This record gives sequence, structure tokens and C-alpha cells, in this order.
Amino acid sequence: MSAVSTTRRSVISEAVAPWSEIAQLLRGGEAGTLVPVIIPRHRRRLWWLLPLWFGVFALLTGVLLSAGGSEGLTGAVRGSLAALSYVLGVLALLAGGLWWWRSSIVEIEQGTNGVLTRYGAVTRTLDPGRHYLWHPWSRVEFVVDTATEIPYSAPVMACPTQENVPLRSIEFFLKFRITDAVLFVRTIGAGNFDLVLSSAVQDAIRQRARRMRTERAYDLRGSDVADMQELLNRQLSRYGVRITGCNIPDVQLPAQYQQHLATRERVAKERAAYDQEWGLTRKRRIDSLRMDIERAKKVRDARIVEVKAALNRAREEVAQLLEEQETNAQRVRFEIETRGRSGLIAAENEARAQRRLAQAYRDNRAVLQYELARRRLEVGATLAGSAPRPVVVRTDGAGGGDTSALSTLLTAQLLPRLAALPPVERGAGSAGTADGER
Repeated sequence: MSAVSTTRRSVISEAVAPWSEIAQLLRGGEAGTLVPVIIPRHRRRLWWLLPLWFGVFALLTGVLLSAGGSEGLTGAVRGSLAALSYVLGVLALLAGGLWWWRSSIVEIEQGTNGVLTRYGAVTRTLDPGRHYLWHPWSRVEFVVDTATEIPYSAPVMACPTQENVPLRSIEFFLKFRITDAVLFVRTIGAGNFDLVLSSAVQDAIRQRARRMRTERAYDLRGSDVADMQELLNRQLSRYGVRITGCNIPDVQLPAQYQQHLATRERVAKERAAYDQEWGLTRKRRIDSLRMDIERAKKVRDARIVEVKAALNRAREEVAQLLEEQETNAQRVRFEIETRGRSGLIAAENEARAQRRLAQAYRDNRAVLQYELARRRLEVGATLAGSAPRPVVVRTDGAGGGDTSALSTLLTAQLLPRLAALPPVERGAGSAGTADGER
């Protein structure tokens, strides 16, 4: 079926046409209308019953003529009339049968379905192809296009937006296909379906437009209308119709609002140009700043190199000083170790000498003890020989002796004399003195 112009509303209707024009009407419509249903103008009549009845009558006439007498001229005439009646009857029956066979042929176009009725009641649907309707009162009431996706355009005028601004028009384009021919022709029909579909589309479009702001009305063009398609399918499924696709190809705003939009677009373009110019200026400034940053980075890198060189020199000097200090410390350590080793060797030698001396002392101990004992004896003898003899003078009067002052005076005069005598004499004198005292 040819597409209709989207500048005006599509019209769906049904047409009455002979079988020869059904294909043309289904494919091209009639005066710009969409014709998904054709009511065939039937050429089936009951005239084919006349030759059948005439043939039966001729056969019966021939039978009656044959049943009469056959004598004479009358019999010959009756025989001729009977033979003629038989021939006419057979010819009439053949003509009637041929006429009946030819009138019972029905050819359904590819992509369509025929609705078969008998006595006005729908019995079944006929698939594409040739069919034979032998029953005299069976006929194809409707031929319905069930394979073609029929395009439908429904512009909605004065559709208000969220701000209650009426849009001049919203073009809505959809494609639908009849899925159940019997349900479609018996429930609603093509003419009524046009009104129902137009009302459903306008209601869906107005609901969608009410949720849109006027400034974003152009966003409806090419927007996702899957929810609208689902809504229309729920509403039209009871009529045996399924929406296969839909979209919004165009939205027209009021003239004044279009001027406002043109001004807005001009301002937006100027703003875009200013933004672009500012972007270029900003880019140049950013490039200049980046060059300054790169130069600063190079200066910083040079200074970092100088600092690293100075740091390396300082590290080398410190390493050299540390090496010198380590050399001096090692030299001092070697000197200390040398002096310590020499002192240790001297101490060890002295210790060995002391050990040897001690060994010698231990070896000469007996000799020394003997010599010491001998010297002790000699000293004792010498001391004993030169020691004074004790003189015991008793003055306590225990024996009844004389304790007068005269005796004491005499004793005091004799003691120095006794001390000056040799030991032997001193002993003898002492003894005599003692005896005299006694």
C-alpha cells in the first residue's frame, strides 16, 4: 500500500469493488485513502439453476415421450422428440453444471484473507489462493489485508504543552497490521477504526506533549515512543489490530514562539562563537602558561642539577674527610695496638720472669728455710749470750726477811755493778747475792 503524505491526516475506509479491482484498491487506495477492507461485488447469481431445471424438465419430457406408444407416424415423432429432449436435457445439465462450477470459484489475493459467510453468518476465513464455494448461499463477505503494514499519519493540531502553549501541529506516523480479519470486520470495521485510531493517537500525543516544556518541544522529533506504541497496542488489540512501529517525524511551533526560538538560536550561536573565541583565548593563555611552566621546569631542573652537583661534591669532600679520619683513626688504632702489644709482651715477659723467680724462690725455699733457721739459732745464741741476768729482789717480806730502808739502799747500789760484770761473773754474783739475801 502506498505511503500517504504526512502533511495531512490519513483516512481509513472500506470499499465495494468487483473482484478484478480488489488488488488495485488494496495496493493503491482510493483517492488518497487507505483501504484495508474490500467488500466484493459478487457475480454469483442463481441463474445457473435455470439450465439445470430446464435440463431436468427436458429429461422428464423425453422419458414421458418415450413411455408413449411407438406405432405409426406418431410413434416416430415421439421418438424423435424424446431423443431431442434427452439431448437438450443433457446439454442443459452440462451448461448448468459448468455455470455452477465457474461461479463457485473464488480467488483470494496473496497477503489477504477472505471472510466466508453462509446465510449471513461468518463461518471461517479463507487463506490466499483458489477456493470452491459449492454451497449456493456461501459467499466471501470481506477481503481483508492482513499481511501489509499499513502506514497511517495523524497530525495533532493545537496541542498544548506543559506551559499551556499550543503547538501548531505534531506529526505522528505509525504502521499497523490487521492480525484478526474476523474480529476487525465484525467488531469495528474500517470506517469506525479510522475514528478510533485517530482519537487514540491524539490522546497519546496530547498526553506526551503535556509532559514536555515548550522550549524542548523539538525533542519530540525522533524521540522514543515505545510507551505510546504499547499504549496503542493495549487499546487496539480488542479490534484485532497490532501497531508495528511509530514515531514523531515533525513538530511545528507557533510563529511567535518560532521567532523567539530563532532569537534564542541566534543568541546561542553568538554565545557559541564567544565561547569558541574565549576557548581559543583560553587555549593561547594556557599554552603560554604551559611554556612558562616548561621554562620554569627547565630552570628548576638546571638548579636541581647544580644542587645535585654541589651535593655530590660535598659528599665527595665528606667521603674524603671521612677517609682521612678513618686513616688517622686506623693509624692511631695501630699505634695503640702496637703499644698495647709491646706492653702486653713486656707484661708477659715480666710475668714469665716473676714466674721463673717464683719458681726459683720455690726451689730455694728449703735452703732459705734452713739458712733462716740457722740464722735464728745464731741470733738466739748471740742474744742469749748478751742478755742480762735477772736479779730477783724480794721485798715483800714473805720469808720474814729484812725490808728496811738500809737493805734497799744497798741493793740499789749493787745493781749497777752487777750489770757491768760479765755474764758468768754476773751469774755467780747474782747467785751469791741471792744467797746472801737468803
